This record gives sequence, structure tokens and C-alpha cells, in this order.
Amino acid sequence: MTDARRSAPAALRNRGPILDVLREELPARGLVLEIASGTGEHVTHFAANLPALTFQPSDMDAGARASVAAWTADLGLANVRPPLTLDAAAESWPITAADAIICINMIHISPWTSTQGLMRGAARILPQGAPLCLYGPYRRDGVATAASNEEFDASLKARHPAWGLRRLEDVAALAATHGLSLTRVAEMPANNLTVVFRKR
Repeated sequence: MTDARRSAPAALRNRGPILDVLREELPARGLVLEIASGTGEHVTHFAANLPALTFQPSDMDAGARASVAAWTADLGLANVRPPLTLDAAAESWPITAADAIICINMIHISPWTSTQGLMRGAARILPQGAPLCLYGPYRRDGVATAASNEEFDASLKARHPAWGLRRLEDVAALAATHGLSLTRVAEMPANNLTVVFRKR
């Protein structure tokens, strides 16, 4: 592509199955914040298929934000806001309220402090009963980790020692300390999960 649009093959493969879960978990109307929007291919696909919702993308990376904006413009989507500069680990975010949060493939490609900040921020801006929807690979007690995920974990840790697959039980325990209850674990293609927490 010659413009600012980026593309990720994995996003094109998994956005359909993720959308199937989001249709059941997101509110009928309202504002959905996406943390770590990456190329923008997820949020624009969701927005095109859920026109009653308004989506607020965000990313720390300027190139990612430019890609999100370019995809939004190319697709002519009126229900996607300009992307925000947002660091999940920060003590404050540039948004004070949302009706749902989605976060795809961030937890394992960031330090644990980002997950801590995600839970802290979700508890702060979500209303009671609202969902926090996460997607990605996880370790689970009593469930064998797929060989491909073990290889992925090793490659992540080689890139950054603070990265890597997280135990779902650790993520759920952290969420619970912020008043977020695990309500759904959906098996997804390629040994991934969509995990839903709701604010108590």
C-alpha cells in the first residue's frame, strides 16, 4: 500500500470470529473504546458491521494511528472517531467514559504493567455491567498449551523479556481486584481465546 494503511494477515483472519463474539457481548448502542488498535483492520470491520455503535480507536504508535485514520477514511465510516494517543499503562487516559472496551493482541505483546493499567482504566471508565473484551493466546491451568503458542511465547520473550503469554488465571485475578468479573471464555481459531470481563 502506498498510503498510511497498514495490513496484518492475522487481523484479516480473526476479525470475523471476534465479531461473532462481540455481537453477543457489546451493548446495542453506545461508545466502544478499542485499546491498541494496531492497523485499524479490526475496529473498522467491527464498525462497518455494527453501525449502531460508535468506536473510539487508540494506540501509542503514531504510525498505527495514521493507519486507523486511513482505513476509516477509505471505508467512509462515520461511526469511527479519530484515534487517540493512549498508553494502557498510564495512570490517566484521554477518555473518561465508554460503554465497552475491546483489546486485541496486546496483553502478551506488552509488559504486565500494561495489563495492570488496562484493568485499572477499565474499572475507572466503564459503567456497571459493561464488558471488557480481550482476544489473544493465553496459558490456562490444566489445559495443555499448543506447540505453536509455546513457540510464539519463546519468540516474544526473545524480542522483549517482559513480553509473553499470560496465565488466564493471573489476568482474571488482577481483574477481580478492580471489580471486574470473568463472565465468558470463548475458544477461537488458531488456539486463541476471546475473554469477557464485566464490571460488577
